[in-house]
Amino acid sequence: MTRVVLLGASPGPIGSPEPHVPPGRLALTSLPGSPTVLDRLYGQVLSMDPDPVAIVRPEEADDHRRFPGEVVESADLAAGLRALADAVERATDNLFLIPAGVVIHDELIYQITKSKRGALALIVKEPRPEDANGEPIEYETPIEEAQPEIGDHVFEGLPVRSRVGRSRVISVGSAHHAVTRPNAVILGPLHLHQRHAATLAEAARELADLAHLFGPEDDLVQLLVLGLVRKGVSVGTRGRRDLFFSRVGTQAEADEAVTVMATYNEDRARLNNAVKGADGFFTTYFVSTYSRFIARWAARRGLTPNQVTLISIALGVLSALAFATGTRAGAVAGGLLIYFAFVFDCVDGQVARYARKFGVLGAWLDATFDRAKEYVVFAGLAVGSVVAGQGDVWTLALIALSVQSVRHLLDFSYGAASRRRPPNPLPTLALTVADDRQLRDALEKRKASRSTGVRGLLKMWTKAGRFRAVHWARKMIVFPIGERFAAIAITAALFEPRVTFLTLVIWGCVAATYTLTGRLMRSLA
Repeated sequence: MTRVVLLGASPGPIGSPEPHVPPGRLALTSLPGSPTVLDRLYGQVLSMDPDPVAIVRPEEADDHRRFPGEVVESADLAAGLRALADAVERATDNLFLIPAGVVIHDELIYQITKSKRGALALIVKEPRPEDANGEPIEYETPIEEAQPEIGDHVFEGLPVRSRVGRSRVISVGSAHHAVTRPNAVILGPLHLHQRHAATLAEAARELADLAHLFGPEDDLVQLLVLGLVRKGVSVGTRGRRDLFFSRVGTQAEADEAVTVMATYNEDRARLNNAVKGADGFFTTYFVSTYSRFIARWAARRGLTPNQVTLISIALGVLSALAFATGTRAGAVAGGLLIYFAFVFDCVDGQVARYARKFGVLGAWLDATFDRAKEYVVFAGLAVGSVVAGQGDVWTLALIALSVQSVRHLLDFSYGAASRRRPPNPLPTLALTVADDRQLRDALEKRKASRSTGVRGLLKMWTKAGRFRAVHWARKMIVFPIGERFAAIAITAALFEPRVTFLTLVIWGCVAATYTLTGRLMRSLA
């Protein structure tokens, strides 16, 4: 379960000429008896936490008491921060912090809370100015000159006071804390692993002692991210992408949010998110382009991921039987069947993610029978070679099986070792320091220290992945399951089984060498 904290004490969007209205009194539609912004939000969070905590101003408390959960009144920012620290210290689960006055898609909440990052914040990046050639312009404005302007530029209802890199927040500002070259806004939702709860509580209490330094435009969530970053917590970032989020404080803003939200296709976004983003070349371009639609069809008809897995297993066994006939027609049919066995192997995971039906049994079945299908097909090919009089290839089949088994052993053992590895600590900075220059300098030194020797080589190879050709070459060289099934299907349909096994052995050995080299280098680094 996820522990939800609603932050009604946040000032919400600023800059509107209309007075702000508590979210419990902002209607979502003009129909009589229509739900309010708060009704919708509680409907979303109660499915995550049946007993959420709401930290709100006294005038908003009655609106929140209509719903299950604990309501804590806070008269000012300092009281809100201390109340948050108390709530966080009692939490025994992961935390999801969200302002009360928001309109957000269910799918976006799900995507944020399912993240494996220790901390993740929803952000929006400020559009970067470009020169005449379309290249982004970076301004190296001294921080002393930039400080008076911070807070003047409002983007998405909040001032641009955060600096984010490719994947995490670098620094966050406030009316008291300056940021060099701010380029983003922390929008509001923050997901935090339970292991960082004590750090968040400590930061919240320290920020409460500094509350007299903050201004009316300072947002509670942004201040919390400021505390986490300066305490050395790596806070990842996520954009809205194809989903909707808006903070509303007036009826006009609520009406506009509902209108704009209706233009988004949440189901399509959910379907797209059901597809893994890090799949191999063959899977990405020859399976996932249409398998997601099979997954949606299956989910809407009540098929479970385990049932789809059984279909995949059945197709794999039929493929092996077709290969065992030793005929060309059988080889072609086997190639088609093993391809569709892999398609349904992808579909079962997509059904699980789309329908949100996860289970230990399903994960075990999927991982176990992926290997079983592959090895049964090996046996079918070997039998077919003997039946067709093309020679005994059982030795090659056993070598191919051994190579693949060793690779899986290395994968699982390295994954287990990596999960036990402590994270690399990030630089810290006291919350009383007024600007982020010391933090940025420490980050630059850390970056420089990680750019030499083995780490430097790994970093260069990682950067090379930005080029599309290198990215896909790296995906293919490791010989993932999609490429393996494609190699089996194509070579078995066009050639004899000996060619299939030689392809599997040679490519598998290259993949094992590449993977093992990379993991040894990462271990040394």
